[in-house]
Amino acid sequence: MFSRTIAFLYGVVCYLAFLASFLYAIGFIGNLVVPKSIDSGMQMSFMEAFAINITLLGLFAVQHSVMARQGFKRAWTRLVPTSVERSTYVLFSSLALIVLFWQWQPMGGVIWDVESGLGRLTLYFLYAAGWAIVLAATFLINHFDLFGLRQVWLHLLGRPYTQLEFRTPGLYRFVRHPLYVGWLLVFWSAPKMTLAHLVFAIATTAYILIAIQFEERDLIRFHTEYAEYRRRVPMLVPFNTARHSEKPATSGAQIARSVAKEMR
Repeated sequence: MFSRTIAFLYGVVCYLAFLASFLYAIGFIGNLVVPKSIDSGMQMSFMEAFAINITLLGLFAVQHSVMARQGFKRAWTRLVPTSVERSTYVLFSSLALIVLFWQWQPMGGVIWDVESGLGRLTLYFLYAAGWAIVLAATFLINHFDLFGLRQVWLHLLGRPYTQLEFRTPGLYRFVRHPLYVGWLLVFWSAPKMTLAHLVFAIATTAYILIAIQFEERDLIRFHTEYAEYRRRVPMLVPFNTARHSEKPATSGAQIARSVAKEMR
């Protein structure tokens, strides 16, 4: 078993791994500054690059989803102390991202290339806004709990962990998932959209839309007020007044219908 000090230091290291991958992702997706970005590197055959990239995205999606499920957490905490469970999840997610950055392959081809100075500036602004929304959304709910620092800090002090209350501050009053809104802006605000970037954007968007269904199912289970919140507040598009079913979609057809309704 971890001592309290070791657990805290471990949590800090896991957080630093997240911070490093987060900062690198800004340059990776935006083709900015970093040595290896989404469109850099030696180009191989299209099918080979496509297979590698889809595998990398799939590995990240599986890790990110499976480790977040309650059943996995119950089994996982038989091996890993509860105090560092969230930090370990953050560490594995960061490592999955680092592997993706390292092994990602360019695929050639340009879908669009905005030449207008104003157009490029607008897309860069939206790209920056997306990252700002992502970060702001984490602090609105509790950034340090989300990334495991609160858990190891309370453990260090010898205090029991308490679940966060359900709140809807700031951006959460307009959409249920401002964090994902920010990610979607990041993924799609590209002055030059290459084929590799398009594959990345489509795959991550599909993952977000499906992951929301599982996430909301858990939220309804743990927070009775979430069903009413889900009915009143749009999923991703602000000021969408469409009503939402209180029962989360579970089948593929239900998910497709829910997504189509939300995006109208």
